[in-house]
Order: sequence, then C-alpha cells, then structure tokens
Amino acid sequence: MNDHFSLKSYLEARQHLINTHLAQLIPQDSSPAAHLFKAIRYSLMAGGKRIRPILTLAAFEASNSTDLPLEAAIPFACALECIHTYSLIHDDLPAMDDDDLRRGMPTCHKVFGEALAILAGDGLLTLAFELCSFHEKTYIAPETQLKAINLIAQAAGIRGMVAGQAADIQLEGKDISPQELDYIHTHKTGALLKASVVLGGLIAHADASAMQALADYGSHIGLAFQIRDDILDIEGDEKTMGKTRGSDERKKKATYPAVHTLEIAKYKMQELCKQAIEDIAILGHGAIPLKAIAEYIAKRDR
Repeated sequence: MNDHFSLKSYLEARQHLINTHLAQLIPQDSSPAAHLFKAIRYSLMAGGKRIRPILTLAAFEASNSTDLPLEAAIPFACALECIHTYSLIHDDLPAMDDDDLRRGMPTCHKVFGEALAILAGDGLLTLAFELCSFHEKTYIAPETQLKAINLIAQAAGIRGMVAGQAADIQLEGKDISPQELDYIHTHKTGALLKASVVLGGLIAHADASAMQALADYGSHIGLAFQIRDDILDIEGDEKTMGKTRGSDERKKKATYPAVHTLEIAKYKMQELCKQAIEDIAILGHGAIPLKAIAEYIAKRDR
C-alpha cells in the first residue's frame, strides 16, 4: 500500500462528490407529489457508505487509458446508488425483512407509510435508468452507454439482485446447501457490487485483461462484502451499524456463519479479500484505492 494514500480521505472525498450529485436529483417543490420526493430524499440522503458508486469511480480511474474525465462515470455511479437505495427501501418492508431501522433511522415505510415507500423505491429504480440514458455532455459513445445500461439491468434484475432476494425469501427458515447459499449471496449482494466495478472499466474503455481483472476482483469482494454483513449481524455494534443485531438468526436467514460456522465465515472472507487484491495486481499503481477498499471490506464495522 502506498504510504501517502489515505483511504479515509479518499472515501470522504468520493462520498462528498457522490452526495453532491445525488442531492441535486430529487425535486424540492410543492407539487402533489412533494411527499414522494421527500420520502425518496429521506432514504437516498440517509448517510450510506456509497461503496458501489465509489467502486465505479475507483475502477474507472484504475483502468482509464483515455482522456475521459471522471464526470463521464458519475451519472452511472449515482444510478447504482439509486438502485441500491431502492433495494433497501423494499427490503425493509413488512412483506420482506420487516425492519424498523436503517442507518440508525426509522425505515422509509415507518416514516412515510408502505405505499409511499414502495413508490419511492419504484421511483429510484426508474431514475437510475434515466441517469444512465441521458447526458448533458456526451462523454462516451452510444454503444458504450448501451452496454453499461445492459450491465446494470442484468445485475439489478432477474439475473442478479432480484433473483437473489427471491431465493433468500423462499429459502428462509430451511436447511440449505452451500451452493444455494452462494447463489443467494452472489446474486442478492454480489451481482450489483461486481457490476459496480466492471462498469468503471467499461466506461473507461479498459482492455480485455483489465476488464477480466476487474470482473474477478468484483466477484471476490461482492461475496466477501455479504459474508462480512453476516458476521456483523452476530458480532457488530448496533450503534455503529445503525440497525439491530441478530436479525438474521431471528428470521432464520441463510448466512455463512449459519451454514459454515462463524470461524469458517471469517476465514473465507479474508481469503476472498486477499484474492481480490491479487486479481488487480496487473493494474499497477492506479489500483491502490481498489486494494484499500478490499482491505476495508474485510474489517468494516458497518
């Protein structure tokens, strides 16, 4: 790791950049839909880690061999955060995980009611594709734009996150195989995280070897991230996490500690993060932020 690189400073700067752009997306008006916009803004600006858009920007910078400015990747990065926030709003609903707290605050449906929470999620998902399909300034070719939209759609939809959510619900409370657990984790959480990384390379016109490195890295950190979530649900500090600990066990969720034991879960997570760092060695100095993020994922506390 570069002695002069500060992950804390890097994350704070990138979070500020993403938050600045996200804050401009939602209307603040007195129209009949004003309460919907308030519900969207409540969840979107609730202080998330912004790890998905940050991964997109980091991958873009690590593999950018052209003169494209960072602004080329920002609409796509913000789109990923919109999709992630929509998934959290819907995941917290009574019909799903029925959670009262998210990021230390009452969940969207607790504040605005179930109907508006559902519509807020719907609005964020649709907004994501509005962001991806429209640019005031044309930085990338239409062909690249179309590939990026397709990548995000696959990761978020029935081949990715939605499929993982469905499997998670259907297998809740059942004895499942390690293969079924991996399916849930790699789809529910891993698919969008992997897409975040690959997306950055795609927009940067990375070559085939760099794209493969980013895809491998994304696969490994995607699974590691969810395993870390499983571990935090057992050992994490509720105040730091901003949500109640032990909910996975109470709901009989399929988790790595439940299927493999806590010790094996910790070992697997560490190995995945080490592998992710090895994956991007070919990217050289530009991959320092990605390496630091992999290390962060293995020890994050929220």
